[in-house]
Amino acid sequence: ALNVSNSANIGDKTLHELYLWPFQEAVRAGVGAVMCSYNQINGSHACQNSKSLNGELKGELGFQGFVVTDWGAQHSGLASAEAGLDMVMPSSTYWQDGNLTLMVSNGSLAQSRLDDMATRILASWYRYAQNDNPGAGMPIDLLAPHQFVNARDPASKDLILQAGVEGHVLVKNVNGALPLKKPYFLSLYGYDAVAYTQNTPVSTAGFSKWPFGLENTQVIPGTGDFNDTYLYDLFLSSEPADSPVPGVALNGTMISGGGSGATTPAYVDAPYDAILRRARQDGTFLSWDFYNQDPAVNGATEACLVFVNEQSSEGWDRPYLADPYSDTLIENVAGQCNNTIVVIHNAGVRLVDRWIDHPNITAVIYAHLPGQDSGQALVEVLYGDQSPSGRLPYTVAKNETDYGSLLNPVVPDNTSQLHTQTNFTEGVYIDYKHFLAQNITPRFEFGYGLTYTTFNYSSIQAHVVNSTSSYAAPSNSSAAPEGGDPALWQTVAEVSCTITNTGAVEASEVAQLYVHIPGGPERVLRGFTKKCLKPGESANVVFELTRKDLSEWDVVAQSWALQKGAYSIFVGKSVLDIQLTATLSF
Repeated sequence: ALNVSNSANIGDKTLHELYLWPFQEAVRAGVGAVMCSYNQINGSHACQNSKSLNGELKGELGFQGFVVTDWGAQHSGLASAEAGLDMVMPSSTYWQDGNLTLMVSNGSLAQSRLDDMATRILASWYRYAQNDNPGAGMPIDLLAPHQFVNARDPASKDLILQAGVEGHVLVKNVNGALPLKKPYFLSLYGYDAVAYTQNTPVSTAGFSKWPFGLENTQVIPGTGDFNDTYLYDLFLSSEPADSPVPGVALNGTMISGGGSGATTPAYVDAPYDAILRRARQDGTFLSWDFYNQDPAVNGATEACLVFVNEQSSEGWDRPYLADPYSDTLIENVAGQCNNTIVVIHNAGVRLVDRWIDHPNITAVIYAHLPGQDSGQALVEVLYGDQSPSGRLPYTVAKNETDYGSLLNPVVPDNTSQLHTQTNFTEGVYIDYKHFLAQNITPRFEFGYGLTYTTFNYSSIQAHVVNSTSSYAAPSNSSAAPEGGDPALWQTVAEVSCTITNTGAVEASEVAQLYVHIPGGPERVLRGFTKKCLKPGESANVVFELTRKDLSEWDVVAQSWALQKGAYSIFVGKSVLDIQLTATLSF
């Protein structure tokens, strides 16, 4: 009954220079399957959009795998088959019962298209199924006898922990508040410090919070319980767009976002668990209150750690960029403790301006979504076992309004049967490109992040290695290799510089390269590299720029093309903290 359909209306130049870009990288890397979405693209359903599937994905990008629908995203039989759809999930009312065969036998669908579907699916299987006994899927009845397969790989243990460590971004650290040095008395506060109380299925419903990573989200603040039935209705868009949704998970630490891509971990090492282990090792006295919003602070404490989160899930849009409950909790603790350290587990942007300048708040960490080793990953950073090396992959504004029209989604008006039209009129000017174009100063810019040491940048060099500036790479080919025309991936320029650790701690620096393409945004990220350096150690870093990196999409010629002229090069610690500049000329 609700008009929740949507058409994403995107210009050809914006599509290529922004939204198609990561798909091209994935195809070049050899991805075996691509999923088409629920929404329309420029007025045509994504799973029957021949321009995007046949033209851009399989033609221009040279995709060799198969296209699969999101669950229930097929809207036609013949049209979707001809448009490039290869597999339907979980079932198809359009293709089942021999309908697909009938289309071929009556001449509606070419035999070659049906063969192409099967070939692409089997080709991906043979490419990636590299063992003779890959096992079978889950049995229909889990209680019936069946072969148990433990899919966990012990060799991944260290990687899982390190990935969690490197996702932590330190954004404030006053007077060396961090790292902690065997504190004698620590106080811990906040609902996010402990693991959620259940890590097991608690209902037989198809849509329950546990498999969707939402076991720590039992309530919607100000509304009431967040139950499985309501989750089901939200997930299937059976609730109005302005329905109350959880923006914070008040019932345990957040290790991943919610939705189909969430994980059910083997265990949850929560911040409290890991700090408890360290306290035993260091002889630290711990005080804690994970329940009250206005907890009492012991005046003898050396530091106060406050743990909050910002929930996000497939199925709904976040209701705010900073939940009031958590902000009040932080302010209440900071009002009593002159060394307050805030740790945020957040899915996406989280504003902090209500309290970031509080004189008693000495350190702030965006801990993001660190996975099952959340606590140990945090302790590695808190205590300086590893210097933080994460950088913000988004811009943190000072006010919600700074994001302009990019902030809120276009919602259906429910008054007509027409599809909701979402016009991407901002073009490529999203996130930091928007802030630069509008001359808006953010709280923390894209690429920002602190370490426990300092780095110096020097000796930048930039030169062209392939001067065929008049070359325009063809966009379409019936036999394009994976990733498109190979000429797009040729290195045409190189930029190098020297980075030196000028501090007293071993740490990793993330050097970032931005380019100004004539006529385009002021700066566009075109490379980054992470170097771990000991105190006093230097390293030479080299950025290779491909023809595609420095090209713009010509909508008339339908191809990528280098322009003649000067390209400004910026190398720095973030999009605003530029250390070195240079120029490339074609």
